[in-house]
Amino acid sequence: MKRTMLVLTLLATGVFTFSPPAQAQTKAKPAAKPATGNTIPADPDVKTGKLANGLTYYIRKNTEPKDRAVLYMALKAGSLMESDAQQGLAHFTEHMAFNGTRDFPKNELINYLQKAGVKFGADLNAYTSFDQTVYQLPIPTDSAALFRNGFKILANWAGYVSMENDDIDEERGVIVEEDRQRGKNAQSRMQKQVLPVLLGQSRYAERIPIGKLDIIQNFKHEEIKKFYKDWYRPNLQAVIAVGDFDVAQVEAYIKEYFSPLKNPAAPRPHETYDLPDNKEPIVKTVTDAEFPYNVAVAFIRHRYKDTRTTADVRRSMIINMVNSMMGSRMQELKQKGTAPFVEGQFSYGSYQGGLVPGIEAATMVAVTMTPDSLAKALSAVVAEAERMAQFGFTATELDVVKKNMEASNEKSYKERDKIASSTFVQQYLRNFLYSAPIISPEFRYQLNKQLLSGITLAEVNEVAKAMLQKENITVLVQAPEKNRATLPAEAQMLAAVTSSGKGLTAYVDNSVNKPLLEKKPAPGKVTAEEKIESIGVTKLTFSNGVVAYLKPTTFRNDQVMFGSYGPGGTSLADDKDFMATNYAGNIPGDGIGEFENTQLRKMLAGSTASGNAYISELYQGYSGSASPKDLETALQLIYAHGTNPRKDPILFRKNMEEFRVYLQNADDQPESVFSDTITSVLSSNSPRERKPAVADLGRIDLDRSFEFFKARFADNSGQTFVFVGNFETDKLKPLLETYLGGLPATGKKEQFVDRGVRPLTGNVTRIVKKGIEDKAQVKLYFHNTFDYNADNNLQLSALSDVLEFKVLERLREKESGVYSPNVGVSYEKYPHPYYNLAVSFSCAPANVDKLVAAALDEIEKIKKEGATAVDIEKFRAESARAMQVSLRENSFWMSYLSSKFKTGEDPTSVLRHSERLKLVTPESVKAAAVKYLGSANFFKAILVPEK
Repeated sequence: MKRTMLVLTLLATGVFTFSPPAQAQTKAKPAAKPATGNTIPADPDVKTGKLANGLTYYIRKNTEPKDRAVLYMALKAGSLMESDAQQGLAHFTEHMAFNGTRDFPKNELINYLQKAGVKFGADLNAYTSFDQTVYQLPIPTDSAALFRNGFKILANWAGYVSMENDDIDEERGVIVEEDRQRGKNAQSRMQKQVLPVLLGQSRYAERIPIGKLDIIQNFKHEEIKKFYKDWYRPNLQAVIAVGDFDVAQVEAYIKEYFSPLKNPAAPRPHETYDLPDNKEPIVKTVTDAEFPYNVAVAFIRHRYKDTRTTADVRRSMIINMVNSMMGSRMQELKQKGTAPFVEGQFSYGSYQGGLVPGIEAATMVAVTMTPDSLAKALSAVVAEAERMAQFGFTATELDVVKKNMEASNEKSYKERDKIASSTFVQQYLRNFLYSAPIISPEFRYQLNKQLLSGITLAEVNEVAKAMLQKENITVLVQAPEKNRATLPAEAQMLAAVTSSGKGLTAYVDNSVNKPLLEKKPAPGKVTAEEKIESIGVTKLTFSNGVVAYLKPTTFRNDQVMFGSYGPGGTSLADDKDFMATNYAGNIPGDGIGEFENTQLRKMLAGSTASGNAYISELYQGYSGSASPKDLETALQLIYAHGTNPRKDPILFRKNMEEFRVYLQNADDQPESVFSDTITSVLSSNSPRERKPAVADLGRIDLDRSFEFFKARFADNSGQTFVFVGNFETDKLKPLLETYLGGLPATGKKEQFVDRGVRPLTGNVTRIVKKGIEDKAQVKLYFHNTFDYNADNNLQLSALSDVLEFKVLERLREKESGVYSPNVGVSYEKYPHPYYNLAVSFSCAPANVDKLVAAALDEIEKIKKEGATAVDIEKFRAESARAMQVSLRENSFWMSYLSSKFKTGEDPTSVLRHSERLKLVTPESVKAAAVKYLGSANFFKAILVPEK
């Protein structure tokens, strides 16, 4: 089972924003020089064109990942184009594209792709926004027929969706359930009150993509067919193809499949929409019984016309500088413990995530413990912004951010031949939708380098000052309903924005100029060296007992990743001491020695190095990454964290305050109560697992936690490191002898302790009645001890995937009762072998019993009949395709090797993955279902509304 410990995180502020959905390997060549003047030349490595019917296309050869391509079909139409009777039908149309087309009737499209290894949802997907609808299809290119059919599929979406009446009616319930799953909570209820304010009674406020449920459930079939005919037309569409393929062949496919598409004889006008200005400031207070935080947000909105020139790139770079420096200042305020807010933020950028081109905003956020302090807290955040506007930034602050941007620019350029195809696709999508420039990696590098060298402090301060020009002011207050009576008056909240710039003094930088380590550690020696030739791994053993496995790769040009583990962790704290020492995992976040985190960030300016320590339930260890040139700095960071941790009472108090804010209203949230109930059953209500009560916070002791942390890292003789990335083993050894071989060690090599935390056994049911919406959540757990080994783990994974196929088909496609059911499995060897397979979904409360019965019925079918041959084919294909990509990723090897060494398994088994997949058969899945879903303990958890 998954264990948890107290780790403090930033509070979710609940600010409503709409983000536009997201938005080659070639022979190395010299970096292009920026053109003279202000123009940005188009990247010559992307082939663009337009068919006679107006369809635009973008094609680029790129071999990251190898034997793969990313195909998009984009449409310049979304919910803004709907008539009053069509609200929600842009999104509904996107759903219908997966329910049958001319060449792929009914569900054949999804079945065909799944059998080819394309996973529905994770790979094959689509989204609808206000002004766009985008279909995405990552697809293998090593099968000529499959790759060619990828373009047929895009063309079917573009012009040949079937729109059968029966299919439309069956999909109505799925859309309703999507709205239920994603909405029907405090956020969605508050959103309905906030959007008319944030979007100014504009067309945007009237055309939220999910639409209106009464329309979804009752519209006439002709309405959606009319929307498809009106707006799915080639002169509003683009095909984007980036991947490991022949460009000329792809262009031929696009012409073959998309040229026959026709535009309407009398096309509807394609209109654009704007947001109205609000000359008078607006203050809106919104409360909800289930909202957990006291939040104030101020927006100061401006207009800016992007000219798509280098001047815009320069301005964007300066805005990023300002945001970075203000972020550091806000963190510094928290670190000092003087801030009147629990969380404070400032940012400047596209308003509501770029909802309306040409509108930007300064956004200031304050989160407080008590509702009556919101005005004071927001005033403090605004005052920091005013301090920036009145006095500007310091030269040292700008120097830090410039060094970091220069380092990022250099790193990106070194990786220019390893850029993922999906990155290029997003760039071309922005060009199609918003005419954003297509900048080559080479030109971007030189332009960034040139601009960074020329940006002055005066120029930055001038842009920063303009961010606070008081126009289009909107202040939003969000809080729990029970706090409404003690919230500040609207006049107070407005004054916090308009009158917070008085009596300020200039910011004083707290930079330090000291080395991270006063002296290097006394190095140890490599006492043994072994090779695992088949996977290219070298094992080093150091004189202090530390072990390191090294796997050099060329998957990235400028990346080295590493991590370690040593047995022990919080399991070495007795139950009676667990709460007192429960802050130990947060100690690394307090800084190092005499250096606060803000000082560390300034010290490390220009370095790509990161390094930290951690404590989990069973292990303690280190993690980090860096460019090869900065690897020594990353190693110094982990050495310093382990040997010279920082105890910061001020930050401890702020962190406890932050956690108190979370806890004081957590039980007002249905999902939180539901989660606590599940944790209680899966841990037999262990005090080590349960969420602390507010009263428990007083038992958390900084001194005890600090001593526990130091004790965990006093003996590193049991630490096992894994390094993956671009390095040479022989050249790395001296560094490792110094910083790993030099780690303190006593030779004790402690082991973790099994504290006996186990789930309740037998058949257990918990029904939680909480919440006010017509929404239920269901989780069905099958769990037990088992024989942990590679074969059993594989069969469990196969069973989980096959069951998800069946649950999706039954509960979504046949019953129309859910949106996205999930089946997942976890298994662990330590502290005791255990597996947990869970089926989860949300639905209408009235349908809970029916859908639970349907899910259990699908389980019984697998137990009696086994999996179908088609489902086994899908599982094998998806697993094989995913592994092909994973084997070329540093992150995969880091995780895989660490896991294998922890559990004592054969690390070379990955080389036999394709062969091992043959062990998965209809009969083996049947046997696994009988074994793991038959005699297993069964836990049914259901969340339903109170009434």
